[in-house]
Formats: sequence, C-alpha cells, structure tokens
Amino acid sequence: MIVLQVNQLYKSYIADEILSGVKLEVQHRDRVALVGRNGAGKSTLLKIIAGQLSYDSGDIIMPKDIRLGYLDQHAGIHSELTIWEEMMTIFEPLKALESKMHQLEQQMADPNVYNDAAHYSKIMADYDQLQHDFKARGGYQYEADARGVLHGMQFSKEMFDQTVNSLSGGQRTRLALAKLLLSKPELLILDEPTNHLDIETLNWLETYLKNYDGAILIVSHDRYFLDQVVSIVYEVSRHHVKKFTGNYSSYLNEKAKTYELDLKRYEKEQSEKAKLEQFVEKNIARASSTKMAQSRRKMLERRDWMESPEGDEKSARLMFDIERQSGNDVLSVDDLSVGYGDKIVSEHIQLRVYRQDRIALVGPNGVGKSTLLKTIVKDQAKLQGAIRFGTNVQIGYYDQELAKLTSNRTVLKELWDEWPLMNEGDVRSVLGQFLFSGDDVDKIVSDLSGGEKARLALAKLMLEKNNFLVLDEPTNHLDLDSKEVLENALVDYPGTLLFVSHDRYFINRIATKVVEMAADGTFEYLGDYDYYLEKKQELEEIELEKQAELEASKSAQPKEKKVTNTSIDKEAKKQERSIRRKVEALEAEMATLDPQMADFEQQLCDPKVYSDHQKTFEIQTALDEMKEQKEMLELEWLELNEQLEQF
Repeated sequence: MIVLQVNQLYKSYIADEILSGVKLEVQHRDRVALVGRNGAGKSTLLKIIAGQLSYDSGDIIMPKDIRLGYLDQHAGIHSELTIWEEMMTIFEPLKALESKMHQLEQQMADPNVYNDAAHYSKIMADYDQLQHDFKARGGYQYEADARGVLHGMQFSKEMFDQTVNSLSGGQRTRLALAKLLLSKPELLILDEPTNHLDIETLNWLETYLKNYDGAILIVSHDRYFLDQVVSIVYEVSRHHVKKFTGNYSSYLNEKAKTYELDLKRYEKEQSEKAKLEQFVEKNIARASSTKMAQSRRKMLERRDWMESPEGDEKSARLMFDIERQSGNDVLSVDDLSVGYGDKIVSEHIQLRVYRQDRIALVGPNGVGKSTLLKTIVKDQAKLQGAIRFGTNVQIGYYDQELAKLTSNRTVLKELWDEWPLMNEGDVRSVLGQFLFSGDDVDKIVSDLSGGEKARLALAKLMLEKNNFLVLDEPTNHLDLDSKEVLENALVDYPGTLLFVSHDRYFINRIATKVVEMAADGTFEYLGDYDYYLEKKQELEEIELEKQAELEASKSAQPKEKKVTNTSIDKEAKKQERSIRRKVEALEAEMATLDPQMADFEQQLCDPKVYSDHQKTFEIQTALDEMKEQKEMLELEWLELNEQLEQF
C-alpha cells in the first residue's frame, strides 16, 4: 500500500530554486533515506511533506487514514509535566476507553442492571467491543511500551518524576523522539534523529526502527545508521531527486558506476558539440555552406545537451601534514580522574598513545569523554592522576562546540590574523579549499552556520601542522561529502590521532584501537568499531558463563563434588579462548612495531640524520628499545602458541 506520493513538486525562495520536479514514493514498511549535501533541500522537502512549509506547485498524495509523525532536527519538548506524565499524554484516547470500560463494569455489577436481561446484554456487547478495541490498540501494554522506549532513550526509572523543563536541550530532543516513537504513526518522518544520541542509544534505535510496523522517511548524516536501517535512498542534488535501491553503501556503489557512465556520455556529447560549433564558425559566412551551417546551429540550439555530472558541487580539499615527527611515546595517562570542580565524572583512567596510533574513545553520554580530551589539552584542570607527553609532541585540538569561533572578524581576517606572514592570495586559496569563495570570506565568524564553522576550524587545524590531533566529534555539522573528505585526509595523516566520535562508520574507517570509557576506568580493544563490538560481546558471554557457573556451584552440594568431562571441556575451552585473545593482542602489538622500526631504520639512512650525531643517537636508542620490546613480545607469543598446541 502506498502511504505517500510526491509528484512534480516545485519550491523556490524568491529567485532561488530549491526543488524542481521532485518525484518520491513511500510504501507501507518502506525504510527510505533522503541524502545530499547541506543546503540541497532535504529538510525543506520533509517540512513540505509534513505540511509545515508551502510549495509552488505539484501534488502530495496520502490516504486519508494515514497518520503522519514528524520530528524536526531541532525539536524539543517544553512542558511543566514530569517525563512520565508527558509520555502518558499520548495515550489519552486509550485512557478514555479504559475509563468507559470501568464505568460499564460498575453498571454490570449493579443488581438492577443485572436483572434487566436486555439492558445487561447491550452493556455486555458494548463492553466486549470496547475491550476488543482497547486490546487492539495496545491498551494492556502501553505503560510497558512507554517504559521500554524511555529506557532505550537513556531515561532511567529514577528520572521519570523529573520535570521536562529541567532537562538539557539534548535530553528534550531525545524525549521528543521517544514520544513520537510511542505514538506509532503509519508514516514516521525523522530529520537527523541520531543527533544527541550515544552509541548505545543508536544501537537501540536501529533495532526499534527495523521492527517498526510502519513506513519511515529519514534524513541523516550517520552512514552506519543508514546502512543498518534503510533499503531505499533518494539523493537530493541540484534541485532534483534520484532514486537508488539498497542501503547507503549500495547507493554509493551505484552512484559511482552511474557517474562513470554519465561522464563518458558527457565527454562524448561535448566532443560532438565542439565539432558542430567549429563547423558553424567556419562555414556560417561562406555562401556555399551557409545553409548547412545554419542547419547545424539550429541543431545546437534545439538539442538538450547533458549537464556535467560534476556540476557545480565542489568538495572541500583537505590534507593534514606535520611539521616534525614526535617520539614513539606520545601520551601516557595514569590513574587519572576528570570532572568539574570537586565532582568526579570518571576516574582510574589509563591510556597509552604511541606514534601513528588512531584511537577512538567511546562510551555513553555523560561519562566524561569530552572532559578527558579537554583535560589532556589543558583546557581543564585534572582532578588527580598523571598526564605525560612524549618528546616533540605538538597538539592540535578540535572542539565539538567550536567555542573559540565567536569573533566579530570576517572569515578572511580570522585566518589571516593567526597567520599574518601569509599573503592574502594564499589565505584566500586555503579558504577556497574549504568552500569559502567570493563573498563567503567576508562573512562574520559568529554568524556562520555549524557546517561553516566546522570547515573554518578544520582549515585552522590543517595550517597548524601538528603531529598529534585530539578531535572531539569532528564529523558533527558536516554533510556526507565533507565527512568523506575528512576521512580520506585522516587516513593519509602521518601523525597520531585521539578522537571522540559517535559516527561508527567514521570509527571503522579511521580507528586502529578503541578505548571504552566508563565512570570507573577504561578498557582497550585492538581494532576498529566492528572488532570492538565482537570482542565486547564475547567478553559479555564469558562473564555470563562465569555467573552461571558460580550460581551452579552455589546450588550444588558441597560434599562429594564430582567433576564431569563436560565441565573439564568447558574449562579447557575457556583457557584456549583466553590464550587465543592474548595471542591476537600480541600479534596486533607486534604489527604496530614493524612500520615504526622500518621508519627509524629509514631515517638512519638519511644523510641529514646521520650527520647529526645527537639525532642519530636518539633514533638508534629508540630503535634498540623497540627491538628489545619486540623480542620480549615474540618470546611471549611463542610460549602462548606452545600452550595452544596442547589443546
């Protein structure tokens, strides 16, 4: 069943065309994504469909009985009610049914009614119908549903009595999403629903939306989320909309193939066009060939020539480099506590960062990830513990709040004042790489959008050439294209990275280690996000196994304890798993040492280095230490593999 049809939709703001001839269709249980650059018109299209914006012409067709639910990306609830009371407002119709049922129950208990057979029969029939409707609409489980959704959105039971207006902006947005999910409209329209959600909540939302009994239309810049949820992608580009079947990754593959074909066709047409134009130019003035030239000129004018597939959609050009290399040990954090004033948010933090590490810091909202980064870069005081930096470490910091970009200077002056030795042409060239061209460079910094501020902050970071980048949510405010540009730049970056991100696609692409942060410490996983998930699940299963065995041992009789073959096998498998994990960890650690040792050996062959005795001594010392470390790891690896052979 079709729940939404958009036909030949046009929308303009004064002289600026936003959407042109848009066609879109959503069927029952479809999961549809709208993707495209910032400013392409995605949110405008959603607001038009939701009835919040007018349009110039076209048709939006929906069946009469379809309920539409819309969540704006800046949505938030303002209410004096408690969280639980606010959620219960959704179920007022159900509560009215429940009240009618109670009234009928009281009437049925009345002896006068009971003795009137006809009256009693009618009340019973009404009651049966109400009970059927109440059950069909989830009347016996709506409170359980509300608790489940609130829990999934990270609202604990203790928070239910908290007033809505006492919540933070991010919490109110999450509550608005929870309320919309509970209302269960047949068409759910979500504009950036993953904003303000941590990874745990994102995983819950993905599962919920996969099982949602209705159609979903989503705008999101979270590629991992789109891959998990959607099966149809509409790309909004150059005022038009184009349909692709499959998830986000399938869309990228299909788009790349289409682009190659379109480019070949465009180049062929341009060649034909050039020949026709050349013929017209040479022959239009000749008496013998004027008619032929005029005929070709008409052909040129009449033909609908294909637009360039590249269009005018420029991409930012980003490349991070370093001024000089740091030592092998970049950062050591020991038994650190972070927080505000006397309030500890997280403690017992342990962290080791080595040169060319790419470490992703993950954990629930409020656990202190951003606080830790601010403490490391000395924007905030540590509460206790030690932070030590290695030799030649130069830190570049990207703040997710972009708090330092609040000046009344123009974009041009903002950059030029910090690099006064650059000439104006070079400053404009750098800004051009980050899509600030023409009048854009005269915009006031404090008036910039979130995406523009993010690009300006990245431009500054690029010019600093630091060898250790500390990034707090660097993909926030960036559209999908800009995220890809940033990823490519960080993949090629020769320095060290420590970053916080909720973008799981970004973590998978960049991270070589994942450090999970909790209120009582940190735990390191050697791999990307998918590896982290796999290992975490494995550890949870082992923990559950241990608890089950502990419970079994408690309930077992202490005398004549019998050890069965099954329990011996279980223990052996546990030991084998434990040893294999240690082997994998050692292999990953040795793999990180090899390129670093090769780099040191290459440096020692450089005439500029071996002519500097002090530098040669430092590099050779570091290389010897690394070789010794590797030998120790190899010995441990051999011992563990010998143990594995026994299994």
